[in-house]
Amino acid sequence: MPEDFGPPAPPLRKIVHVDMDAFYASVEQRDDPSLRGRPVVVAWKGLRSVVCAASYEARRFGIRSAMPAVRAERLCPEAMFVPPDFVRYKAVSQAVREIFQRHTDAIEPLSLDEAYLDVTENKTGLPTATRVASTIRQQIRDELKLTASAGVAPNKFLAKVASDWRKPNGLFVIQPHEVLEFLRDLPVGRIPGVGKVSEQHLAARGVKTVGDVQRMDRVELEARFGRWSARLHALAHGIDDSPVVANRVRKQVSAEDTFAADVPLYETEPAIRRLAEKVWKASHGNARAARTVVLKLKTKEFTSLTRSLTPVEMPRSAEELGDVAVGMLDRVALPPGQMFRLAGVGLSNFQSDVETPLFAEPGDGVAEI
Repeated sequence: MPEDFGPPAPPLRKIVHVDMDAFYASVEQRDDPSLRGRPVVVAWKGLRSVVCAASYEARRFGIRSAMPAVRAERLCPEAMFVPPDFVRYKAVSQAVREIFQRHTDAIEPLSLDEAYLDVTENKTGLPTATRVASTIRQQIRDELKLTASAGVAPNKFLAKVASDWRKPNGLFVIQPHEVLEFLRDLPVGRIPGVGKVSEQHLAARGVKTVGDVQRMDRVELEARFGRWSARLHALAHGIDDSPVVANRVRKQVSAEDTFAADVPLYETEPAIRRLAEKVWKASHGNARAARTVVLKLKTKEFTSLTRSLTPVEMPRSAEELGDVAVGMLDRVALPPGQMFRLAGVGLSNFQSDVETPLFAEPGDGVAEI
């Protein structure tokens, strides 16, 4: 009687994570030769503005995304401040996505400038994921005059870590037989879900590297970390079965704006109408695919409040969307003297899938990706 070896092992997955380098700033430098080689900060100047992106020249001064623009200006007084142009960035992102689609339809966008690709089977017949990633980067460079970094690995977790390994304009591959050794010396904070607080919590228990987690047995892990232990153990050993999910359902389209100075409630209307226009354009005029309109406000004391409405019939124009959002101001029950620092408008509860625009040598006898 033949021996039963059980079901065959699942095929090795080949995942690529592509991350555009300093995307917004790089688009600005590409389109304006006078900005090339100079520290570029994509942000509106102002006391309340924050940095959307910084070129690598600006990052050398310590400037980072989400930093207050005034601090960026102090760090690098000679920086060139450029207001963001999201319409242009989305167009470039779509061009990047079209390059991806030459190779696979299994594309999971994370933002305008990064995405996962499952190239276990690819359209172009290239023998390895490494060749696919290299070809994609070359096509982006040749056709769009931009650079991208890529990570290649057997799963999404590892591919994302790898794409950051040789930034900017780099390619890094983690072969299946290299996974445990690659992870061993990484700070435990590189594991998704381990933030600064969790990292300190782990360090206090002597767990500072991914290798420290690898050396702990499952019983000890569960005793220390409870339900989180299974996920922590799996990622520390390079195990991540999460699939690349193409064409995710868009959960919300929104825009918000921080005012130059605090304003009373009735003075928020012009900003709300401008934001409604932005949201309408961002949804490609397809607001009727959503079911809910959302209004967001933030008081000068940084208290956030939201109001939402699911109308019988969704707005048919940006003006109607603005009317619905402004109408929800009547539901803000705060004293007349209350001042506000921010307003936002959003569409949520979409009924259908809406695509998000986007933004290495083999070893002998070893499976390669």
